[in-house]
Amino acid sequence: MSADGTSPWPALWALVIGFFMILVDATIVTVATPALLVAFGTDVNTVVWVTSAYLLAYAVPLLVTGRLGDRFGPKNVYLAGLAVFTLASLWCGLTGTIGELIVARVAQGLGAAMMTPQTMAVITRTFPAAQRGRAMSLWGAVAGVATLAGPVLGGVLVGALGWEWIFFVNVPLGVVAFAAVWYLVPALETSKRRFDLVGVVLSATGVFLLVFGIQEGQRYDWGPIVGPVPVWMLIVVGAVVLVVFVWWQSRTRSEPLVALQLFRDRNFSLANIAICTVGFAITAQGFPLMIYAQNVRGFSPTEAALLLVPLAVLSGALAPWTGRLTDRIHPRLIGGFGMSTFVIGLLWLAAVMSPDTPVWQLLLPISLLGISNSCVWAPISTSATRNLPMEQAGSGSGVYNTTRQVGAVLGSAGIAVLMEARIAALVPGGAATPDAAFAAGPLPDEVRESFATAMAQSVLLPAAVLVIGLVAVLCFARPQHLRTRDPAAADRGDAPRR
Repeated sequence: MSADGTSPWPALWALVIGFFMILVDATIVTVATPALLVAFGTDVNTVVWVTSAYLLAYAVPLLVTGRLGDRFGPKNVYLAGLAVFTLASLWCGLTGTIGELIVARVAQGLGAAMMTPQTMAVITRTFPAAQRGRAMSLWGAVAGVATLAGPVLGGVLVGALGWEWIFFVNVPLGVVAFAAVWYLVPALETSKRRFDLVGVVLSATGVFLLVFGIQEGQRYDWGPIVGPVPVWMLIVVGAVVLVVFVWWQSRTRSEPLVALQLFRDRNFSLANIAICTVGFAITAQGFPLMIYAQNVRGFSPTEAALLLVPLAVLSGALAPWTGRLTDRIHPRLIGGFGMSTFVIGLLWLAAVMSPDTPVWQLLLPISLLGISNSCVWAPISTSATRNLPMEQAGSGSGVYNTTRQVGAVLGSAGIAVLMEARIAALVPGGAATPDAAFAAGPLPDEVRESFATAMAQSVLLPAAVLVIGLVAVLCFARPQHLRTRDPAAADRGDAPRR
């Protein structure tokens, strides 16, 4: 129960309707890649920017929008973001050029950035610490299912109605979500906040240069991109700007964009590392799998998307159970199991991605990925926010969601580079015309084997990145509410470090 004696669950259910929409849109375009290539007559790298532009516009403002929730109230900021997102979805479906679609996706991302931190802030501010695992399990189930269901819904809509409907479907859902939040979410106390404009500019510039350099590197053969400036220099400059951003935050005494003292909490720091790798893997895994299914196996968009049904169903069905366990046992046990089986599932999937593999052999590792995802979101999310002070709920959720989205952006950019590189290296003629390999429809028999190998090798990238997250999860400290139940925990060295 909340402080006024009412249940916080109806408010959370109302918020996650819109949260589901914005996360579906992070991956829904992956299955539509061949259709967009044909519709706009463009190349695969440009189409990948339809996803990357959304993710980038989503990630960059999160540090600010988390603070906006503290200043103007989570409900108000969420509703404003939902209105922007819904209108931008309509714009996406009505676009006539790939450039206009990318711009509309930027607007969508900005709306999503206003919404996301508010969901975690409401959980942190309305649920008692000992019950946040169950609340975060709902948040995590929605995050996992939405991200994974994006390709499924996208495949059905593209196959039945056309690519425009992956965006049009958001309009009626947005209206329903707006009404639900308006009536069910309470107005929470606000606090005055200043905004670090220098920090905003530094963080936006650093992330943009880093992601743009990674994604465009293959197209420019890692050579000059603007005059004599090489691609690799953009990446280096982006990394340097982000280091300067961290330094600036340490020097800013009045309302820094990122309160670095949040990272004194061991679990908050480790959870941010872990969720960054999860965001990377979730986004990156969809591109090679969907392109393999459509171009190597000759599946329709709907058939390709249906491959992910076991993943989405198992993730959503098991998430409430793992959420209850998260309130009772050490989060490193559940999270460690989830992260390790996530890695195993991706390695298994890469091993069976050949031109003639029976479908049931593909569904086995995909099902394992569903089980692993159900064990990842709640332990990591709960560990990140459990010890945060109430007045820093918005800031902390903004940082956490920023790291998740930065991981997703880097996953989108990194997988695009690797897929093109492996095609150029393995597919006959791929070095000369890598984009032709992504055209809609099945490939000629003489290149199916090498193309399947290229996509399978690309799946190894998210698996490798997840190993970093696994190490972070295994280092989680015992949460404070579990320590109070078990006084001996302090003697075992499991007390939380702040």
